[in-house]
Formats: sequence, C-alpha cells, structure tokens
Amino acid sequence: MALKAAMATSGAILVLYLIAHMYGNLKVFAGQEAFDGYAHGLREIGYPLLPESGFLWVFRIVLLASILIHIYSAVALWARARRARPASQRYQVKKRVHRTYASYTMRWGGVLIALFVIFHILHLTVNVISPGGASDSPYERLVNGFQPQFWFVTLFYVAAVIAVGFHLRHGIWSGLATLGVNQARRQPVLNSIATVIALVVTVGFLLPPLAVTFGLVS
Repeated sequence: MALKAAMATSGAILVLYLIAHMYGNLKVFAGQEAFDGYAHGLREIGYPLLPESGFLWVFRIVLLASILIHIYSAVALWARARRARPASQRYQVKKRVHRTYASYTMRWGGVLIALFVIFHILHLTVNVISPGGASDSPYERLVNGFQPQFWFVTLFYVAAVIAVGFHLRHGIWSGLATLGVNQARRQPVLNSIATVIALVVTVGFLLPPLAVTFGLVS
C-alpha cells in the first residue's frame, strides 16, 4: 500500500508540473519578449529571500525526487505482481487480463519518456544540444530547434509527447484507484476526466513545436 501511495503522490506532483510546464510553453505564441520574460521570471521567484534561480533548483530537486520515487515504485510493484503470479499463468494467453493500449505501453513508453527528458534538458534547458544554433534566448532555442530541416527532432518530440499522453491517461486512472476514488458508479466520469486531462496536456505540448515546424511561429 505504501508503494502505491508513493506512486500516486509522486505521480500527482508530476501531473501538476506537466500542466504548469505546458502553460509556460504556450507563451511562445505571445512572441519572444513574452516567452523570454516568462523564462526569466521563473528565475526570480522567491528573490531576494532565495538567490536567483534558487526556487528553480528547489523545484528541480523535488521533481527529480518525485521521478525517482515514481520509477522505483512502478518497478517494485511490477516485480511484486510478477512474483505473486503463478508460473503456470504467465504463459497462458487466454488467462491474461485485458489491458488497454495505455497500460500496455506504460513500460516502453516510460523508457521513451526518460530518454526524451534527458534530450529535452540538454536541448532547451542547458543548451548543450543545439540544432539550428545555440542561443541565450529560450525562445530562439525553441524556434531554432524545431525548424523543418530538423524534422527528426520534431518527430522524436511528437512520439515522446504521445507516450506521455498515454502514460498520463493510465496514470491518472490508476492513481484515482489507489486513492479509493475510482468506485464503480464514478468510473465513467473519472475515465472522462483522465482522458480529457491527457488530451489537453498532449495537445498543449505538441502545439509549439508543430507551429514552429509549419511556420506559424518564427
């Protein structure tokens, strides 16, 4: 139960982060000044009580801890379920529990997301990978990185964000079940809520890079 609670709590933190991050990304449609101003404003949160970028570092530590707890809980729960399953049932296709596409892709989708997060940080955060040219401007890094000639970067981004959407849809559903909210009479409503949140986050993250690639943002 403790592992499930840890996974649900860490997952909730990650969901809130994704929503906030998606909102920030959409500021690219307001232009370079607005987007760069937003990025700079994040570094000033808590200043002068905290040093410049102090809040961001605290938040990054909390986020990293949540990711590690989430991964550890997922692996531990999967291993526990596998040990508890009789060997005779592991290879009997007819006795497999029905799984949605979201739950089926959770494991490999998680690997794709992990690789994407590493690339994303190196690309748009620390400016180590710089397709289209490095820049001190977050707006220019985003626009440079998703130019049409770098279609493979956009394609990787799209695949990873779709994986996030599936992961999010299944994660919200599982988290509600863990917290005891997912009762039979509420399932249709909760299923709709999980689906809508996943779709909003997925579309919200896809809009900026696709807008750049197709010339709507330059």
